[in-house]
Amino acid sequence: MTLEDLLVPRLLGYVLVFARIGAAMSFLPGIGETAVPVRVRLVCALAVSAALLPATPLADGAGIARVATLALLIASEAMIGLWIGLSARILLSALQFAGFQIGTAIGLSNAFAPGLGSFEGSTMVASGLLIAGVALIFATDLHHLIVAALLRSYVAFPPGHLPAGDLAAGIAGTAAASFRIGLSITAPFYVMGLLLNLGLGLANRAMPTLPVFFVAVPLLMAAGLVVLAVSGPTLFDGFLGGLARWLGTFEVEA
Repeated sequence: MTLEDLLVPRLLGYVLVFARIGAAMSFLPGIGETAVPVRVRLVCALAVSAALLPATPLADGAGIARVATLALLIASEAMIGLWIGLSARILLSALQFAGFQIGTAIGLSNAFAPGLGSFEGSTMVASGLLIAGVALIFATDLHHLIVAALLRSYVAFPPGHLPAGDLAAGIAGTAAASFRIGLSITAPFYVMGLLLNLGLGLANRAMPTLPVFFVAVPLLMAAGLVVLAVSGPTLFDGFLGGLARWLGTFEVEA
């Protein structure tokens, strides 16, 4: 056996592993954020691909010497990696959805609020929740589970096998789970906003001269901050739990 026979199959296997891992890490929460430089993402993907290569079915690169086979495998591996990354990103978008809904519920999206546009307040809340969620992923060592999920994906999706129907159904189920998580995060603020606005409406009926807007906006904001401080740990725990379950099984319970 020559050196070429020894190295070329392993190099081809590494290319295939990088096609899946690199595509996934371009969108995964944390390393796939737009604030992370592209070079950093590339180096991380190269390093993780090299670390996982010996544990994958592509370690010896057997059966992929032909150019046509290699091209098809690269395309299918990249597609699976994109599915993994985009599915995780869809779950992460639950925090953005919740942020916009919370901003609306506590009055930060009011066009008449001083210094805030129609959506600027909600955007700030959504950005804050997203940053906190990404930070908690690393603080709780959930990124270790992300790497483990990338390795287990070779069991769920063997190389060369691209179940398009399963991928489409998985994306739909993940989107439904993300919407459910976002609604569960926002539910306490819906209840708080309903009760406060109902009370302010009754107060306005009793005192027609009451400047409801100037009373309601600071009251809603203060109450929203209190609700966020009290329910925040539970809300983020629900999000992290949902993400962990998906990473562990590649299935989201309906």
